[in-house]
Amino acid sequence: MKKIIGLNDIARLDLNLATSFLAIWEERSVSRAAIRLNLSQSAVSGALARLRAITDDPLFVRTRMGMEPTPRAIAMAPVLSAALDRMSEALTPLSPFVPEGVARALVVGMSDDFMLACGPALVRRLLAEAPQASVIFRQCNSRTAAAMLESREIDMAMIAGGRAQGRGQAIRCQAIGQSSYLCLADPLADPFANAAPLTVESYIALPHVLVSYSGRSGLIDEALQALGRKRRVITALTQFAALPPFLQGSGWIATLPTHAALALARSTGLATFAPPLALEPYEVTLCWRRDGDADQVSQWLRGLMADVWQGI
Repeated sequence: MKKIIGLNDIARLDLNLATSFLAIWEERSVSRAAIRLNLSQSAVSGALARLRAITDDPLFVRTRMGMEPTPRAIAMAPVLSAALDRMSEALTPLSPFVPEGVARALVVGMSDDFMLACGPALVRRLLAEAPQASVIFRQCNSRTAAAMLESREIDMAMIAGGRAQGRGQAIRCQAIGQSSYLCLADPLADPFANAAPLTVESYIALPHVLVSYSGRSGLIDEALQALGRKRRVITALTQFAALPPFLQGSGWIATLPTHAALALARSTGLATFAPPLALEPYEVTLCWRRDGDADQVSQWLRGLMADVWQGI
C-alpha cells in the first residue's frame, strides 16, 4: 500500500532536503552541490541518504558523466522546484524596488552583434535609472550561455535562438523578439553604386566576407545549397566590429543579423541591402538562472533589456 504523507509527517521533514535534492539535480554532483549550498560534502551526502530512505529510491546513480537521476528523481524535480518557488514567493517580504539603490556591476553575456545593436542603449538606460550601477559585457552565445550562467560568470544572457544549450531546470529563458538578416556593403563601390536590387546570380558572383563564431559556413550557405548554388567566401572573421574596413571601398558583401547590419550602417556609411534568399527569422531570447526568478534586480534588468531590444 502506498504511504500517504500527512501534515504531521511534513512537519517532521527537513525542508533543506528539498534544496539539497535540487542542488544535486542541477549540478549532477554532490561536491558541486555542497559548494553551491555552502555546506560540507558529508552534509549533502547525508541529506541524499535521508531522501533515499524517505522515497525508497536511489534517486541519483553515479556514472562517468556524473550523478544521473532515476525516473523517480526526474518526476520529483519539477514538483519540488515549483513548491520551493511558491514558498519563496510567499515568505519573501514585499518591499518596493528602487533602481536607484542598485550599486553594483551587472554582468551581461551576449555576442558582439547584440553588443553593437543594444550595448550603448542598454548602458544609457541603465545609468538613467540606476546611476550607481555599471554594466560589464562578456562574450557568449547559445552554446556557452548556460554554462556561464550556472558558473555565475554572468547575471543575464541575450542569445539568438529559443534556448541556451544546457540543463533546462537551472536556466530560465524568455523570447523578447525576433531578428533576421540583411546584406551590408559600400554603396559607393561597384557594383552597388547602380542601386540595382540583388538577385541570386549577382549575389553569388560577389566576393563574400563571412562573420561567424566558428569561422565556418553557416545559414546562408545552407540556403544556397538548397538552391544548388554556392558563394565564394574570400575571408572569415569572428567579430562583427572588425567588418567595416573589409567592406569600405572594396565591392565585397557580408550577410549578417539585421540588428548588427543596421547598427554598423548607422556608424560607418555602409548600406544595407535585402538578401535575395528566403531566410527565416529567429528568436532573440533572454536567459537567467532559476534563482533570479524572484530577484528584483534580475526582474528589473530583464525588463530593461527587453525594452532596449524593442526600441532598436
